[in-house]
Amino acid sequence: GYRSPDGDSGYPGNLDVTVTYTLDEAGNLGIAYDAKTDKPTIVNMTNHAIFDLGGEGSAMGAYGHRLTIPAKAITPVDDKLIPTGTLQPVAGTVFDFRNGRIVGEGIRDGRDQQIRYGHGYDHNFALDKGLTARPELAARLEDPTSGRVLEVLTTEPGVQFYTGNFLDGTFIGKQGHLYRMGDGIALEPQKFPDAPNKPNFVSARVDPGKPYHHAMIYRLSVAR
Repeated sequence: GYRSPDGDSGYPGNLDVTVTYTLDEAGNLGIAYDAKTDKPTIVNMTNHAIFDLGGEGSAMGAYGHRLTIPAKAITPVDDKLIPTGTLQPVAGTVFDFRNGRIVGEGIRDGRDQQIRYGHGYDHNFALDKGLTARPELAARLEDPTSGRVLEVLTTEPGVQFYTGNFLDGTFIGKQGHLYRMGDGIALEPQKFPDAPNKPNFVSARVDPGKPYHHAMIYRLSVAR
């Protein structure tokens, strides 16, 4: 476990955190985040793993992946990438992944102000399922070339979709590939960003005696 001491980064309370990884016989990787505090505080934990299902240096990178997110709305951001506090319907926009779409189709659409703000996709999707007791589907990512599929399940109400917009070539992969924008995708289950300042968002507050818990699953398979 890890303790974040009272006052760490300005947050109140001694926060005791554990992260538990499990791998079942079907190959599902579970990640459970648990935390307890001795003062009211804010907790919102996720995983920032970046995926290219085609493998390091694949020809299309992550732009060729097909992504499905069951969400009717996103939380739009301002030019500092801070959510405005509203919900914006995805229908008729490049953010509509409800029926699946190729990531690269909309990532350079300069007509969309949200794409311009994020330099690509870097947005929280308000999942139709909302906050749930057990992990439910938040996103499905497929590489059409290899057939590899990643499903992300979570108990949280949102998922941040990020297309590696600030990968600048400073990170080098195991096979020597320089990672740049579009070379990977992150799907980060979470409560909505800036929830403490947006009273209409699901609260990220954690109180003494009421522990925090977030369970997520990475499910890998091959499409037939």
